[in-house]
Amino acid sequence: MADDSLQQRLTELEVRLTFVDDTVNALASADAELSMRLAALEDLIRGLRSELSALRTSQGHDPHSEPPPPHY
Repeated sequence: MADDSLQQRLTELEVRLTFVDDTVNALASADAELSMRLAALEDLIRGLRSELSALRTSQGHDPHSEPPPPHY
């Protein structure tokens, strides 16, 4: 009787561990995907900054030569 109870508890723990493993794997996959997407967005932002800087330079616009805003 006690052996059956112990076996049942062990089986329940194995089932729970399987669900935990599945959850950890799913979270790891989601984390990897989000990391790749974040890296892609950072690259995109760097590219956009570069394009904006080139655009400003080509138009002769130097932000450092502008007067400060009125609230200064």
